[in-house]
Amino acid sequence: MRDHAIKAKTLPFLLSVLIILFDQLVKGFIVAHWSANRILDVFGNDLLWIIHVRNKAIAFSLGENLPDSWRPLLFIVLPIVVLGALVGYYLTSKEFSPFQRWLFAGILGGGIGNILDRIFRPEGVVDFISVKFYGFLGMERWPTFNIADASVVVCGLLLLLSSFVSSKPKPAETGTAKREVS
Repeated sequence: MRDHAIKAKTLPFLLSVLIILFDQLVKGFIVAHWSANRILDVFGNDLLWIIHVRNKAIAFSLGENLPDSWRPLLFIVLPIVVLGALVGYYLTSKEFSPFQRWLFAGILGGGIGNILDRIFRPEGVVDFISVKFYGFLGMERWPTFNIADASVVVCGLLLLLSSFVSSKPKPAETGTAKREVS
């Protein structure tokens, strides 16, 4: 039984690996074959662009004006510590459903994908997907993002939603049910 539980918790990390590989391969292609700020209008209607931009900050360019000396600490070290703590919690917790385990793995893969960029690409994280936002929330285009970003956001939202709709295991399912005494 213990081997099954370990496999159930570690198998989703294959998704993390796949996201990291796919993210880094596509970013490598963009860097090698796409000049900075070159735009490909994918559908010809301004909805989806492929554009090579770099982001030295985090989501939505937060922290863009921070001194360069702070960036490694806040954008590399702190995320590694947080991800490490989350993995530790994940591995020791019994609160994740099978679906939530895969979502967690998607968040982890995306987080590692962007950390690798921050470590190995001094010009900044490679972003290349730009979507028209039609003025919603005052934005004509959503901030340019990448596969790792999409993985973190989509899996994070689904994990949040699943926490509201998933049921916790019943005591009988966890093996901790108490016998009634008559």
